[in-house]
Amino acid sequence: MRSLENDGWRCLAFVRRDGVYLQSRQAKDPTPYFPDVVSAVRDSLPAGTVVDGELVVFDTEAGSTVFPALLGRITAGRRLAREAAARPANLVLFDVLADGGDDLTGLPLRQRRARLEHLLIDAPPTLALCPQTSDVELARTWFDELGVTGAEGLVVKDPAGVYRVGGRGSSWWKYKRKVTVEAIVGGVTGAIEDPRNLLLGRIDGRGRLRYIAGTVPLALSQRQEIARLLTAATGVHPWPQPLPAAWIGRLDRREAQPYVRVEPLLVAEIVVDQAYERGRFRHPVRHLRLRADLDPADVERWRP
Repeated sequence: MRSLENDGWRCLAFVRRDGVYLQSRQAKDPTPYFPDVVSAVRDSLPAGTVVDGELVVFDTEAGSTVFPALLGRITAGRRLAREAAARPANLVLFDVLADGGDDLTGLPLRQRRARLEHLLIDAPPTLALCPQTSDVELARTWFDELGVTGAEGLVVKDPAGVYRVGGRGSSWWKYKRKVTVEAIVGGVTGAIEDPRNLLLGRIDGRGRLRYIAGTVPLALSQRQEIARLLTAATGVHPWPQPLPAAWIGRLDRREAQPYVRVEPLLVAEIVVDQAYERGRFRHPVRHLRLRADLDPADVERWRP
């Protein structure tokens, strides 16, 4: 079975007799920030039900999900009611773990899916059923054409598979849409003689290097190659030291990232997914190779 992977926050919803509790993948409690979703779950699903899904905010004018709107819920404070009214959230559901107190985790996916569809017959649009198909060609069409809506890729699951807590196990696989692009090396973590991660940027319309991403840890061969070519920055550098936590996507930690500033002379080819928001790639990227044939001026310009 193939289903879409949306650009949102993975979330479990527990329906109890005394209310609804939401739990993130990191076991945190986002319940207070999504009163619209809590209300829909409470009014639609019976006590003793546990469902698995993803919190998303969909912009109908743009025709796509808006990931920063989820962050906006967390930082809204007293403006939360206004934020929820302006940009309602949805819980896109793809599995059910319990139904009215019955544990369903040992049932095959096809049976859990049937139970979930039955639960959502009269549910409001706030609770959406994630599209799922066994048609390979239709799944390929989704993968190719629905990226503009914020769908990050496909999740492929064994219809006979049971629910596994805490990991995908061997019964499901995730395929994200990835492309290669170029970026300019503006800094590294570790030491200039032994870089561990690349910090990357692109030049904006005013000629300023704007931070866009950090890489996953480099392989030893990559570290050795890059170290020979790095030049420590000696003049004014456009990035603060250390890098703010918000720049590097540390939503759960507030520590800034110390790094080594380098002259922005090297161009790296990187592998990225489509999670690009507010001028930065939201997920760590993978360094593929250096592009000695390109100058920083050849790299695509920064876009907000």
